[in-house]
Amino acid sequence: MLHEYRDEIHTLKQEDAHFAKIFEKHNLLDERVKKAENGDLAMSDMELESLKKEKLLLKDEAYAMIMNYRKTKA
Repeated sequence: MLHEYRDEIHTLKQEDAHFAKIFEKHNLLDERVKKAENGDLAMSDMELESLKKEKLLLKDEAYAMIMNYRKTKA
């Protein structure tokens, strides 16, 4: 997720517990989505769509936090 901000992500994961939590939750959801799409995890289309939406919200929140961090360090 957001590989172009690798340095900021590393720092935020160390300094901000909330960021670390949403980053980890995003990664766990990503794994579940991949398993469901590959047929390794039984899930309805509605459940899968819900996971994707939750994952996207977490990504948006992480991105906003990264942009805020970059503003404070500029």
